[in-house]
Amino acid sequence: MSVFEIIGLAVTGFTAGLFGTMIGIGGGVIFVPIFLLVFHYTPQQAAGTSLMAVFFNALSGTLSYLRQKRVDIKSGFKFMLATIPGAFLGTWLTKYFSSDVFGLIFASLLIIMSTYIFFRREPVQLPSATFTQSRTLTDSRGHTFSYTPKEGWGIALSFLVGVLSSLLGIGGGIIHVPAMIYLLGFPVHIATATSHFVLAGSSFFGSISHLTMGDVLLVPALIVGVAAIPGALIGAAISHRLKGNLIIRLLAIALGFLGLRLLLKSLGIF
Repeated sequence: MSVFEIIGLAVTGFTAGLFGTMIGIGGGVIFVPIFLLVFHYTPQQAAGTSLMAVFFNALSGTLSYLRQKRVDIKSGFKFMLATIPGAFLGTWLTKYFSSDVFGLIFASLLIIMSTYIFFRREPVQLPSATFTQSRTLTDSRGHTFSYTPKEGWGIALSFLVGVLSSLLGIGGGIIHVPAMIYLLGFPVHIATATSHFVLAGSSFFGSISHLTMGDVLLVPALIVGVAAIPGALIGAAISHRLKGNLIIRLLAIALGFLGLRLLLKSLGIF
């Protein structure tokens, strides 16, 4: 492995850790296209190596969010348990995907996600007097969040997240975060933190499953995973200040370009 490759992996890890933690997606959507386009890994290697790196990122981000007291541990444990069987199923499914099919699926997901992030709006929070609150969390800064989570739907969704997490090596946060905000009734910052908590568990079991199948490139995974840790810590520290600002929109544009480039490559255009 050359020095330039090591530096490239480290920069990729730090960047994915920073932006992935800020919006709760774990960084896999950055790892996978870079692994495919720049380092030319097979789909199985890209998914497995990414998922192990996502675990390091999610674990470090989760520790920061736990210190901030923004993780809904009760819901998070239920969602995490539901992802485990899905994670093993997703790993088994990766062997049936060719490079082009995998690229088309992932490119489509990137483009959809970048569009969502770019145009997303803060959900309207109903006044507390208009409905019965079932859960209240107060974070380390004294901010109180009151909400009624729809855990049953969240558990069902988490199984699907586990499948996609291992199949695509993304960790599943790109599905969990918007679903928790817009469908399951979680406040934005609680959704981001709790999603990272769930990611830590699902990516652990998914990466172990990929490791047993020989899909993980250990040295690259360790490089990007370790480099993601300081990025994740910084991303978690500044996440409470983000409100759909310029950084998020620039990230959406970058992911859109990655998705378009991967789509064109998979279609054989260039």
